[in-house]
Amino acid sequence: MGQTARVSANEWIAWTAAVSLAAWLWLLLCQGFFWRTDVRLPPRADPGRWPSVAVVVPARDEAAVLPASLPSLLAQDYPGRAEVLLVDDGSSDGTGELARSLARRHGGLPLTVVSPGGEPPAGWTGKLWAVRHGIARARAGEPEYLLLTDADIAHAPDSLRTLVAAAHAGGFDVVSQMARLRVAGLWERLVVPAFVYFFAQLYPFRWIARQGRRTAAAAGGCVLIRTRTAERARIPDSVRHAVIDDVAVARAVKRGGGRIWLGLAEGVTSVRPYPRLGDLWRMVSRSAYAQLRHSPLLLAGTVLGLTVVYLVPPLALVAGLGLGLPAAAVPGGLAWLVMTGTYVPMLRYYRQPLWLAPLLPFTAFLYLLMTVDSAVQHYRGRGAAWKGRTYARPDAVTDEG
Repeated sequence: MGQTARVSANEWIAWTAAVSLAAWLWLLLCQGFFWRTDVRLPPRADPGRWPSVAVVVPARDEAAVLPASLPSLLAQDYPGRAEVLLVDDGSSDGTGELARSLARRHGGLPLTVVSPGGEPPAGWTGKLWAVRHGIARARAGEPEYLLLTDADIAHAPDSLRTLVAAAHAGGFDVVSQMARLRVAGLWERLVVPAFVYFFAQLYPFRWIARQGRRTAAAAGGCVLIRTRTAERARIPDSVRHAVIDDVAVARAVKRGGGRIWLGLAEGVTSVRPYPRLGDLWRMVSRSAYAQLRHSPLLLAGTVLGLTVVYLVPPLALVAGLGLGLPAAAVPGGLAWLVMTGTYVPMLRYYRQPLWLAPLLPFTAFLYLLMTVDSAVQHYRGRGAAWKGRTYARPDAVTDEG
């Protein structure tokens, strides 16, 4: 009996390792080459006439990061007409006044600080309510494009110029760049590159730009969108309850027949620090369960998938070597090798040491725990929390019209 049980356990380990290896071979070859980091802005072709642009920056208690980000927007070297509208969303740290002070000190593009006044109505997230107020104010100047960017994002001097030129040359309705996030401390090194790696795995950048593909995503820190496209897709009203607003905006645009481009940035960077694991944990867990549409079934599938794809390979290798079971050790080791190899380009993009690549299973385990914690917080009634606001599941929210 014990012999039969041991044989069954060994067969189960070997079978699971084989499934994991098959999954990694499929991801390597059939998931839009998500692991490559060469999707960058298309070659620039300057338009004959530079269109007008309104830059909308929602900001809530951002005084700590504004000195490193806002001057970069004001200093944009853009040949056309452009303005910056910072929406001070009920800040308690002097964000609005600091923004005005920075504008007086640095000059550059004209800055207007506005406020939506009061809390967002039911069914709206705070950021999208602020964006709505900023877009409404911007429309008075009839801009042809809107640049939606976060208060913690710094832009190279030619950022706006290259975004508009890429949209013009490629005929894109949305051009978005995944900002290069800050990576300094140990936890940032372990978690941040993997965050972008996992995002690209879910939304392969090459598929997003391809017409006929349903895959749609954007990076909320840097989204250039044609004003008429935003109006046609009823943005942000049609996605007003979305916690993951960038993906929701991209889906709304693509449903309406719009073209989207998303890639990794060179001159767009986040200045927000996440020095402690708790900071990164909150960043991920606040929206992880929303990404799964608050579905227990999708949560269970995600936990199972992360386990089989990321945790099984090293476990199968160790177990196979310990039990003298090549049928588990070989596929487990090969799967871990493929996983490690696909992570190397992202580490290079972030200029991080390559010894971090084999640690991806540990990082994936952290993400698994963050996702489960996100669900636990949701069922405790805390929902997605950010900047002192908590958003519950939008069961009662429906699109109008």
